[in-house]
Amino acid sequence: MLNTILSLAFVGQLLRISIPYALPALGGTFSERGGIVNIGLEGIMLISAFVTTVGTFYTGNPLIGILCGVAAGIAVASLHGLVAITFKANQIVSGIAINLFAVGITKFSCQLMFGSSSNSPRIAGLEAWNDIPVIGEVNPFIIGTCILLALSHIVLFKSRFGLRLRSVGENPAAADSLGVRVNAMRYYGLILSGILAGLGGCWLALDQHGFTDGMSAGRGFIALAAMIVGKWKPVGAVIACLFFGFAEALTIQLQGGATSTQFVQMIPYVMTMLVLAGFIGRSIPPAASGIPFDKGDH
Repeated sequence: MLNTILSLAFVGQLLRISIPYALPALGGTFSERGGIVNIGLEGIMLISAFVTTVGTFYTGNPLIGILCGVAAGIAVASLHGLVAITFKANQIVSGIAINLFAVGITKFSCQLMFGSSSNSPRIAGLEAWNDIPVIGEVNPFIIGTCILLALSHIVLFKSRFGLRLRSVGENPAAADSLGVRVNAMRYYGLILSGILAGLGGCWLALDQHGFTDGMSAGRGFIALAAMIVGKWKPVGAVIACLFFGFAEALTIQLQGGATSTQFVQMIPYVMTMLVLAGFIGRSIPPAASGIPFDKGDH
């Protein structure tokens, strides 16, 4: 078993499993750093996965499918922004509504477009790059996720935009007094969240070569947990996603052995609870996260 875990094949499986956790976790970091709780990551991923499938199926081009999926992510995140930022509704309720809407609209649309409410026809995926030194074959999405991780850290902690975004998440009144457009910055953070979570949905559709009802399967919620464990930092969130991905990959490996199936299926959940019990108490969210901003109140 140790040799299996240390093998390149296992590492490749770990990375593939972790991508749909890591991308929405990065997205959630941007939105919450700006003060907006995005419980709707799950719904964004599901809708983006469906739209990616539709775009790829009708054009035969996965890149066009990705553009369609990202556009869907932006649209759904903007809807959340309209409700939570412009109309100042409860952000948790808005996010839950998006998740429920995503389940219904994707099933209905799948039935309408493909004649089945449960799955779509097979679509093309992204071809792997074969000539990476040492590693060998790598899907370009993995390389892209690594680049997005680095860019996310730079944007949040090394740029003026990141400073302003973090300021409206910590003390929006002070940021407003210095001329920062609080609600505009929150929209920017939320749209970035939609782009990244949308890419997570794109990966699901292209990796599985189609759409399946409910294929996000709680990954958006696990991404939120990873973001919290990672203390609202891109690198920390992705490390937590790798941990959850490792638990899932280990579960897949053990299911092929003689170990009790029920025990194996417990592993990801037990590991998740242990991590949350060890870290969540020491994770402090942005001070204004989840609190609407009204200039007239300050």
